Amino acid sequence: MSDLEEALLGQIKLAGLAEPEREVRFHPTRKWRFDFFWSTPNLACEVEGGIWIGGRHNRASSFIKDAEKYNEAALLGITVLRVCDKQIKDGSALAWIERGLHG
Repeated sequence: MSDLEEALLGQIKLAGLAEPEREVRFHPTRKWRFDFFWSTPNLACEVEGGIWIGGRHNRASSFIKDAEKYNEAALLGITVLRVCDKQIKDGSALAWIERGLHG
């Protein structure tokens, strides 16, 4: 688990929200996983690390693969929240998760 994922999980626990499943495979044939997943209400959260250092997710080929993953999730009825370090640090990520869980 990355430091960012650990920080967000700590916020989720402190807020008293339902704890997510970790590294959940969601697709029937692909090996894609979500960092965090709540089966009810079909909510996933992906922590996007390395955005300031040219990490994997910033390369064109990886961006294309991520788009495929997120589009397939949407077609399966899964809401995917994508968050980065700034949003974890300022509380936005936690607020979005709370809204996703409780409407």
